[in-house]
Amino acid sequence: MSEEPKMKQIRIEKVTFNIGTGAPGDNLDKGVVLLNKITGAKTVKTKTVKRIPTWGLRPGLEIGCRVTLRGKKAHELLVQMLKGVNNALKASQFDNAGNLAFGIKEYLDVPGIEYDASIGIRGFEIAVTLERPGYRVKKRVLKKAPVGKHHRITKEEAILFMQKEFNVVVEQ
Repeated sequence: MSEEPKMKQIRIEKVTFNIGTGAPGDNLDKGVVLLNKITGAKTVKTKTVKRIPTWGLRPGLEIGCRVTLRGKKAHELLVQMLKGVNNALKASQFDNAGNLAFGIKEYLDVPGIEYDASIGIRGFEIAVTLERPGYRVKKRVLKKAPVGKHHRITKEEAILFMQKEFNVVVEQ
């Protein structure tokens, strides 16, 4: 059996944790504390860009927080978070670009995380971005270029990667 070529091997580029509160205040502060507790990394608050008067939103209003992790730490936390959903994902949680996203309804579902009364019970979302070697061509400053059609990650390849690397069961 031959091994897959190095340029075709899929890897995790980043794992993003996100909590959307919809409004500034106490819930946002608790979300920041929760993400700091889970990841141990600096949390960034997200701000609105558009004005939506019916929702009470205006530009510059802080309505959520997120943390982006890369490398070994991202891999370790992804394994822990997948245990929180019993290593089961739906096929609809994968997009056509090979990325996936899933939510944790209560942070208590994740093994190894203790309840904190000051935070209460809240959930968060996790987005995983997958890539192959060579994806740098779409991000570099000089001579940007699109990733070739045959080099992009398909939904099926992402599902196979998650099943092989993380023993994830994908339901239809």
